Amino acid sequence: MSLDDLFRDRNRLFWILNVVGWTGYALAAWLGALAHEKPEAYFAVILAAAVSGFIGTLPLRSLYRSLWSRSVVMLGTATLIACYVIAFFWQWLRNVLYYDWGKNSWQPEHLMDYVGGVLGAFYIMLCWSGLYFGIKYYQQLQEQTEQTLKAVAAAHQAQLKMLRYQLNPHFLFNTLNAISTLILDGANQTANQAVSRLSDFLRYTLDSDPMKRVTLGSELYALDLYLEIEKVRFGDRLIIEKDIDARATNALVPSLILQPLIENAIKYAITPSEQGGTLRIFARVQHGTLVLQISDTGPGLAGGDNGQKSCGVGLRNTRERLQQLYGDAQAFTLGPNEPTGLTVTINIPFEEDHA
Repeated sequence: MSLDDLFRDRNRLFWILNVVGWTGYALAAWLGALAHEKPEAYFAVILAAAVSGFIGTLPLRSLYRSLWSRSVVMLGTATLIACYVIAFFWQWLRNVLYYDWGKNSWQPEHLMDYVGGVLGAFYIMLCWSGLYFGIKYYQQLQEQTEQTLKAVAAAHQAQLKMLRYQLNPHFLFNTLNAISTLILDGANQTANQAVSRLSDFLRYTLDSDPMKRVTLGSELYALDLYLEIEKVRFGDRLIIEKDIDARATNALVPSLILQPLIENAIKYAITPSEQGGTLRIFARVQHGTLVLQISDTGPGLAGGDNGQKSCGVGLRNTRERLQQLYGDAQAFTLGPNEPTGLTVTINIPFEEDHA
C-alpha cells in the first residue's frame, strides 16, 4: 500500500497513527522509568496509562468529527473543554494506578492529590488534538487539490477535443466538394478512389484519441491518406517532398497535429496558383528535441490578399493544442521559405515510443 492510499483511507490512518502515538508515549515513559530506577510494578502503570489515554482520545475524535463543519470559535471552545475533561479523568486514573500499583512510599492525604498534574495531561491532550486537526486539514486540502486538478484536466480535455474536431468540418467540406466536382466531370473511377481514401482517413481520425499521442510514423500514414485525396484533386500541381529522419518516426506526437498545417499550405500555396506548388515535410531529432517543419512555395505571409494568414483557424488551433499539451516546452514559429513561401516549425520534447 502506498502512502497516498494510506492517507485516503482516513479511518485506517487514524487507528494506525493513534496506536503508534500512544506506543511512543509508553516507550518514552518506560525509558524514563528505567533512568529513575522505578520498581517493576511501575511498568504496569505505564502500560495501563497508555491504554487509558488511547481510549480517552476516542470520544475526542467523535466530538471533533461532529463539530468539524461548525465555526472555528465553537470548535476551539469545545476542544479546550473536552481536552480538560478527558485530561482530568485520565490524570486521576494515572495517579490512582501510580499510588496503588506503583508501590510508592508516599500516599496522598487528600482526594485532590489524585488529580495533581492535570495541567500536564491537559497539554498532552491538546497536542493530540493539534495533530488530529493538522492531519485532517491536510487530508481535506489534498482532496480539494485533487478535485481541482481533475476539474482542470477535464476542462483541458474538453478544449483539446474541441480544437481537434474543429478541423474536421473544414477538411470534410473541401473533400466532398472535390469529389462532387469529379462526379460532375464524369471521373467516376477517380471519385471512387477519393471516397475510399476519405473513408480510410476518417476512420483513422475517429479511432484516434485527441488526448493521446501517436508515433510520427502513424501521423505520417494519416498524412499520406490525406495527401492522396488532395492529389486526386490537384494532380501534378501538387508536389510532395519528404525528408524524414528514421529515428523521428518513432517519436510521440499529438494525433493529427500536421494535417491542419498541410491543409493550410494547400489552401494558400497550391489552390491559388495555376502552376501549383511544392510541399516539403521535414522531421529531425536534434539535441533531445523533435523538429517538424512544413514548407510550401506559396506567397508566404507577405503575399498580399493571397498571403497565408498567421492567425488562420488551422494554425491557431495547432498553436493552442501544443500550448495545452506542452506549455513552455514547445515552440511554434512561422518563417519565410526560400526563395518563396512559408515554413511552419514545431519544436516539442522528443519522447520515443517503447511499445
